[in-house]
Amino acid sequence: MAMETGVLLVNVGTPEDLSLRSVRRYLRAFLSDRRIIDRGGPLWWLILNGLIIPRRAKKSRHAYSLIWNEERGESPLRTLTRAQAEKLQDAFSGEGGLVVDWAMRYGLPAIGEGIARLVARGCGRILVFPLYPQYATATTESVIDELNEALAALPAPPPEVRIVPPYYDDPAYVGALAESIRRHRERLAWEPEVWLASFHGLPRAVIEAGDPYEAQCNITVNLLRTALGQDARTMPLVYQSRGRGGEWLGPELEPTLGRLAGEGVRDVAVICPGFATDCIETLEEVGLRAAGAFRQAGGRNFSLVPCLNDSPDAIALLRWQVAKALAQNE
Repeated sequence: MAMETGVLLVNVGTPEDLSLRSVRRYLRAFLSDRRIIDRGGPLWWLILNGLIIPRRAKKSRHAYSLIWNEERGESPLRTLTRAQAEKLQDAFSGEGGLVVDWAMRYGLPAIGEGIARLVARGCGRILVFPLYPQYATATTESVIDELNEALAALPAPPPEVRIVPPYYDDPAYVGALAESIRRHRERLAWEPEVWLASFHGLPRAVIEAGDPYEAQCNITVNLLRTALGQDARTMPLVYQSRGRGGEWLGPELEPTLGRLAGEGVRDVAVICPGFATDCIETLEEVGLRAAGAFRQAGGRNFSLVPCLNDSPDAIALLRWQVAKALAQNE
């Protein structure tokens, strides 16, 4: 691989610190994205900044405080995304010619900063890698939107930029997920009766407009069930992080956990295949809130399977996706 090739891992984002100011800034960037909430204009600006952000910032700050990496003074998402980039760089070090960096869609380091750093290091070709196994307009396409703005701001000539495609059905991805479940099961002193596969939710209207996200989530889980000898009863697909307004993808995680507890299921585990990296939505929403709801409903044991994060299997998977994308574009 030539020295001028750069790889930019892109994750969703996180507040820079636990101050309310930082949390508000992050929420403002996130909720101002028209791929997330398709609203704009002066009235929406007033509602967003006068009502929604002040109300959500305190709750978000508290949620982040429960999972914060105190040693490094940052969120786990930032710690792990940096580690993924560093280890991916090491994985390519023997071959040379590849420069790996990382960025966030919302917050810092920004995508534009990441592109600029790679250009400054002499990269004339850049492979942008959104860390979302399944495609959604609210995630992958939003990264592309921000990327296009960043490229437009660069002096001519801009670098040649390509996108790593979603890898929801890649055997290496499914195999890494299956192996992570097997290893997790070995560490438990009890046997889960049900393994729930939980994905971030989207409005049903987005899917009806043509977004392939739901179909790709279904493919991922069907492949994972086959790899592990599970079925829809022992590994149901659920969605989390439901927003307000309209119909959202379902069934929802917490109501499903309540139903299972009511049916006598006492021991469950949850895996989040749509997240390449543990974050507030896995560690706090699932690992703490959903776990508490399950136990309150009568459940006994609850365990969250860690995301692939910066494990050896994860780095091998990322390396394979990068190598495959580069080979396809030769």
